[in-house]
Amino acid sequence: MAIKNNRLSAEAYQENFADIHPPFETRDAALTEANRCLFCYDPPCMKSCPTSINVPKFIKQIATDNLKGSAHTIFSSNIMGAGCSKVCPVEKLCEGACVYNMMHEEPINIARLQRYSTEKAMENKWQLFERKPSTGKKVAIVGAGPAGLSCAHTLSREGIDVTIYEKEAKGGGLMTYGIAAYKVTPEFCQDEVDYITAIGGIDIKYNHALGKDITLEQLRAQYDAVYLAFGVGMARQLDIPGEQLEGVEDAIKFIYELRNNDYSKIAVGDKVAVIGMGMTAIDAATQAKRLGAAEVTLVYRRTQAEMPCTQKELDIAKLDGCQIMWLAAPKEIKGENGHVTHLVCDVMKLGEPDASGRRSPIASGETFTLEVDMVIKAAGQMPFEELVQSSSLQNNKGKISVTGKSTTPTAKVFAGGDCVNGGREVVDAVQAGKDGAAAIVKEIIAPDYILECELKPTFNN
Repeated sequence: MAIKNNRLSAEAYQENFADIHPPFETRDAALTEANRCLFCYDPPCMKSCPTSINVPKFIKQIATDNLKGSAHTIFSSNIMGAGCSKVCPVEKLCEGACVYNMMHEEPINIARLQRYSTEKAMENKWQLFERKPSTGKKVAIVGAGPAGLSCAHTLSREGIDVTIYEKEAKGGGLMTYGIAAYKVTPEFCQDEVDYITAIGGIDIKYNHALGKDITLEQLRAQYDAVYLAFGVGMARQLDIPGEQLEGVEDAIKFIYELRNNDYSKIAVGDKVAVIGMGMTAIDAATQAKRLGAAEVTLVYRRTQAEMPCTQKELDIAKLDGCQIMWLAAPKEIKGENGHVTHLVCDVMKLGEPDASGRRSPIASGETFTLEVDMVIKAAGQMPFEELVQSSSLQNNKGKISVTGKSTTPTAKVFAGGDCVNGGREVVDAVQAGKDGAAAIVKEIIAPDYILECELKPTFNN
């Protein structure tokens, strides 16, 4: 067994990494789906969206051939509505709340409709928002991911000048560097960043890392406010023997390399084990299989009932031929000549429920061994604890502490997104950016200032 690259033909790579959720091919197909909507008076789909997109309204606008109005409705609540239409776990959000589910019918394909109008807006470069006259206020944002871009666009609409400091060479954050290529391409992510910044008043300084190229104190001195949105770091360590062997990879790094290189240049093993069952684990497993791995096994210490990924994501992995080992936890990684050859796992069982009702996995005393030549770690991500502590920010194990939704105890400093909550969905980060912008505007303009995005939309038939 050996880790290899260039396992497949160019045509096979193209097919394996093609769009897994293709858009509507025709206007008539989109109109047909839009006209299935019941346009509920008190829509549960809208309530289940973290950014409160007015779903019935934007679908009604599609049904009446008002695409520009539909895109405006979506972007008013979620400026990354195009990207979210590709990556959101809609089966547990808007589509999961659709009333058709209660009638045992297929829910409205909300994500696909959202993609239809937002991609038209991006393709045609419709600028749907007008920036207010400059207030003379300046805000620095650290991180050009979903939270940072959402905050920047909201502030810019209010006439506030924004400078984003981004450590990578491209914007988009998790969207650009951490999500499976068959869901969203790096090219699309760049188009989305360009579309968001086209409103004006947003300058992105790439290859500028906090704590290396600029300090928090410098930003506080130069700007009226600072919004921290630098996300979280690499995968959590397993802390087991053999973790440093060649062939043991970090899932985020694995996906990062895949997003920045030709598929044929990415090395993958014949027999791959992926530790974890979150979205990142699923992405790593399915992409390893699509790169040409003969066997891919997901190892998870709990049962299917506790898995953090959605059933839809799990089904993708299964359809790709990935195997699942439930109630299994890595105990030791063995190797020969410095390279991984086996993964030893504890057989787990669930203990008694705690106060919250959650049952913790405990080792049963039995073990089993998998023959592998590659192990991908995807058991959660770790916050940038050293960066947070070196910036003298109040924190909880590396996650920035805030009061309310985004205010930190440090004067002029606000924070949101994964660096605060430890890692959630892209759509949650977008909402965090809006919340951060609202708090900043109240701080540097007026306490009673109300942003348009703070007004909860309503829909009447």
